[in-house]
Amino acid sequence: MNFDLKAVTEHFGISSVGEPYGRGHIHDTYRMDSSRYILQRINTHVFQDVDGLMENIALVTSFLKKRIAEEGGDPDRDTMTLIKTLDGKSYYRQDAENVFRLYRFIAGTVTLEARRTYQDLYEEGRGWGHFQRLLRDFPTKQLKETIPDFHHTPKRVEALALAVKGDAADRAARVEQEIRFALKRAGDCDRVVRGMAWSQIPLRVTHNDTKLNNILFDEQSGKAVCVIDLDTVMPGSLLYDYGDALRTCGAVAAEDETDLEKVSFDLEAFRYFSRGYLEEMGEALTEAERELLPFSVKLMTYECGVRFLTDYLNGDTYFKTNREDHNLDRARNQFRLVEDLEQKETEMREILGAAL
Repeated sequence: MNFDLKAVTEHFGISSVGEPYGRGHIHDTYRMDSSRYILQRINTHVFQDVDGLMENIALVTSFLKKRIAEEGGDPDRDTMTLIKTLDGKSYYRQDAENVFRLYRFIAGTVTLEARRTYQDLYEEGRGWGHFQRLLRDFPTKQLKETIPDFHHTPKRVEALALAVKGDAADRAARVEQEIRFALKRAGDCDRVVRGMAWSQIPLRVTHNDTKLNNILFDEQSGKAVCVIDLDTVMPGSLLYDYGDALRTCGAVAAEDETDLEKVSFDLEAFRYFSRGYLEEMGEALTEAERELLPFSVKLMTYECGVRFLTDYLNGDTYFKTNREDHNLDRARNQFRLVEDLEQKETEMREILGAAL
């Protein structure tokens, strides 16, 4: 560590000591000044356009604070607060490797790595729905696309086809069944992309990392308080956020479970999450978005499986792996979940119909 935390915070108008905090895998995070602030050293290898990244976060949090205040909420608790540097910037750059941002710590909240009860998923759905509803009128053209084509599923399939053709790790012959599975379902993977291109699906602010642990919960009431980790906030379709949230919270087994008999989709999780989400966002959804909600869960699961399989064929160059064939195990897991989602689509539509 070639920086001094106390010296860094002085650029934000405070002078405090800190300690490592949290379990994040991207940035280095520190709790400062007896938990009054959260300091993060931004990973500039992952996020090379720091200006675009921080401009997006500043625009979105500023907009959210205004809307929260208009609705009688607490702008300092219900969204993240960026602390600007003494010269008015949203981050401090010491050098190319050491770039920092400072947030106000939101006291009395916790993050969850896994649900305790289904009620947690209801609150998670309400949290993501509330986030989307508050931002429904945000001028999306102001946002930078910091990770181009992040959820452009057809381009993910194109990358898979190239990986099969290149066969960089000499693995294609071992996974012919998985390749056939992916390419067989490529025909409708452009439904959301096509709908957005034809203005049938609105362009909205999307979070793009809708995991349970990216929502703060009140430690007393258990209610969703605030969406965090806005690094991947970009223009996109809310179907990406809804679908990916349920891909993770609705899966019965872990993402890399190798016993595929244990892999399935939990309809009760779907019911609780969707009820919370639609209570917040229901009236703001377009007819096209409502129609594609069940499909979006399958789409995001399929896309994730395609990405794992592509990385496996390329020699495991993107996702971190802990064992041989780890990415292949993940791909098989996600494709099994796709099969289960296909079998449960009618029930999912019935659940959504009741919730709406």
